[in-house]
Amino acid sequence: MEYKRSSELFVEANKVIPGGVNSPVRAFKAVGGTPLFIKEAKEAYLYDEDGNKYIDYINSWGPMILGHAYEPVVNAVIERAKKGTSFGTPTELETKIAALAISMVPNIDKIRFVSSGTEACMSAIRLARGFTRREKIIKFSGCYHGHSDSFLIAAGSGASTFGVPNSPGVTEGTAKDTLLANYNDIDNVKQLFESNKNEIAALIIEPVAGNMGCIPPKKGFLEQLREVCSENGALLVFDEVMTGFRLAKGGAQELYGVDADIVCFGKVIGGGLPVGAFAAREEIMNYLSPLGPVYQAGTLSGNPLAMAAGYEMLKVLNEDNAIFQRLEEKTAYLEKGINEVLSENKMDFTINRIGSMISVHFDSSPVFDFETAKNGDNETFKKFFHGLLQKGVYIAPSAYETWFITDALTYEDLNYTIKAIKDVAVEL
Repeated sequence: MEYKRSSELFVEANKVIPGGVNSPVRAFKAVGGTPLFIKEAKEAYLYDEDGNKYIDYINSWGPMILGHAYEPVVNAVIERAKKGTSFGTPTELETKIAALAISMVPNIDKIRFVSSGTEACMSAIRLARGFTRREKIIKFSGCYHGHSDSFLIAAGSGASTFGVPNSPGVTEGTAKDTLLANYNDIDNVKQLFESNKNEIAALIIEPVAGNMGCIPPKKGFLEQLREVCSENGALLVFDEVMTGFRLAKGGAQELYGVDADIVCFGKVIGGGLPVGAFAAREEIMNYLSPLGPVYQAGTLSGNPLAMAAGYEMLKVLNEDNAIFQRLEEKTAYLEKGINEVLSENKMDFTINRIGSMISVHFDSSPVFDFETAKNGDNETFKKFFHGLLQKGVYIAPSAYETWFITDALTYEDLNYTIKAIKDVAVEL
């Protein structure tokens, strides 16, 4: 494949945008080469500025669960835009999508919409600190909750891709209030609570990690977190920006049967438009301004275009009782195919999967936390990535990212992908 137009556009972008991109992982720094400039997308496919077509396994990092340019969502945005794109006032649509989301997700009474997953997680932590009147939080190494200062400590994902897990600009004062735990290590969590008695406001976690590859929780881990948080008066915060409305209607809470105190959303809930949200039971949410003392605001929060897209997306997911089973079956089919072709070619690898999230790690040992994720052979991953790209299969340009499966993928697409992986494995 040729990338002449993408290469030219990247040169131009570098003149006016830092690194030529508006989100670092897009720059292909982890894999080398020139990032693709996408012209359009439809269903399960991307089309770049050079006219190349790709089967897409990023899906805008998760939200395109029904495929690109999904007609009901597109039509809803068009009709809404004709009536105005932003008012800075309440709209009926905000109430409609809030009621729908609350009906789908267990254990939440009220929800507030914001403009990104980062903003949702940042606001959730502020709310937890205000509600508990404590300052410290626990986060897990390798979990990424956006680029708010409190979270840019062993943050995984893009931070790991660039080898800067602790970003300059984060003050020591901020860092001291963030305690680091090891994912899937309940004893480590208990030790932190023991050494910081009555100081921890919240523990925030991706219930299924997606920013060190796809890493599911070990059996009983989330239940134990629920227990230890309750025992210590801390709030359990689920960052379901990736997993919300993707692993089940009610996200990871429903899938694992564990109730969080605050839940953060993004990705799917906006139907592909910039949106985030955080939700909790009434007594916690009523601590928010204008009812309570914890301030949070946003001019574009509840933006009518984002609300229109999100409402149509959630409505389909709520009414289609078979969609999550279809996604499970397609992703399991892909996992089986990848496992077979990589095994045939004697490659060292591990595949992690839960629902429609999957990742391939080039290491034969189990991958269950940030340290084991870092054991993967990144040089092999780079060759794997570019080999697939040449064959029209687009996966995340980082070994520390999960793949996202869309319902728009056909079994023909999956078979083509498996064949492409086989061909690349033979070359490797």
